[in-house]
This record gives sequence, C-alpha cells and structure tokens, in this order.
Amino acid sequence: MATIEECRRALEKLSDNMASAEGDVREAAALDRSVSCHIKDLDVSFVGRMTAGRIEVRDTVQGPPPEKAQIRLAMAGDDLVALVGGELNFATAWGSGRVKLEAGLLDLFRLRKLL
Repeated sequence: MATIEECRRALEKLSDNMASAEGDVREAAALDRSVSCHIKDLDVSFVGRMTAGRIEVRDTVQGPPPEKAQIRLAMAGDDLVALVGGELNFATAWGSGRVKLEAGLLDLFRLRKLL
C-alpha cells in the first residue's frame, strides 16, 4: 500500500509532467480549477488548485475533501502511483471504477486530453 508521502510525490510528478507538456495537453493543463484527490485506502485527501499548468497541493486532510472541488479524483494510493508511473492506463482504470473522476462536462472534455 502506497504511503501518503508516495502519493504526494506522485502528484508532484504529475504536476511536473503537466508543466512540461506541449500542444493540446498543455492547453488542457492550463485550466484554473480547484482540485481534490481522495486516496480511499489511506482515507486522506489532497486539496489544492490546478493553475498555470500545474497542480498545487495546498493541504492534506483526513477523510474526504471538506469542500467540493471543481475537479475531483478518488482512487487507491497504489493506483495513483501506478497511473503517474505509466503502469496503469487511466481509461481502463476509470472504466473499471478503480479511479473516479468528477468534473463539469466542459472540464471533462478538456481533461480527456491529459488522460
């Protein structure tokens, strides 16, 4: 089982990947939205903001996120690490219910370029 620190590092790596992206991916990463990522097996949430092509984690809270973010992810810690490491396909994980992504319809259309 991934630790909180491993999950935080995975989110930092995802942020770095987004910041160095080009083309359509860079455009999708340029959203300015509140973000939460609930790690279900650790019952911890990372909350922050997607802005300027990066994810800024501003807080780590116990349990589900206290407020509804505009972009919401939920998954196990191992799945987060595997997704960012390229070992788990997002579409497959999302389709099987291992990863949950909730956002407004227009944001989902833009985010699909990241995934």
